[in-house]
Amino acid sequence: MEELGSVPWPPEPIRTERLVLREPEARDRAAFVDLLASPEVHAYLGGPRPRDELERDTPEVPQQRPGSFVVVLDGAMIGQILLRRNPGTARPAAAGKADLGYLFLPRVWGRGYATEACAAALGWLEGVLPGEPVVLTTRTANRGSMRLAAKLGFTEVEKYEAWGAEQWLGIRWPRTPSG
Repeated sequence: MEELGSVPWPPEPIRTERLVLREPEARDRAAFVDLLASPEVHAYLGGPRPRDELERDTPEVPQQRPGSFVVVLDGAMIGQILLRRNPGTARPAAAGKADLGYLFLPRVWGRGYATEACAAALGWLEGVLPGEPVVLTTRTANRGSMRLAAKLGFTEVEKYEAWGAEQWLGIRWPRTPSG
């Protein structure tokens, strides 16, 4: 996917009540390997990559590019959020829109960190690209991601078959100022 155009990068770290979202650093490499090698994390994403391959191929500073945030809890990486421009090659309804992706280590699931971090990243995006709609795609079988999409205000655009499973495409329209 493409970057988000002229958005200044990296931004200052984004702080929430419990988390920090920041640009990836070299100290995050081991957590990236854990994230990408996790069978639980990749259960709905085509499966994990082999750990030895990841150890060999992951750069010293992984995922260091515009739109890639590391999610930090108590000084340690627990997940990643990606915001990219969707080229729309798979789904025309998503073409040209910002696309939200996220991965979190299984040990932190169920504690609201994904909701808190994604909401903060979406708030940042609203500040730098006002009026930007955002899309999110997940498998319908991924109940956790479906709940997260609803909590974040995404509404269904379509369901479709891809990669041997039913997929869900949702959109979050920008908030309009009241009054």
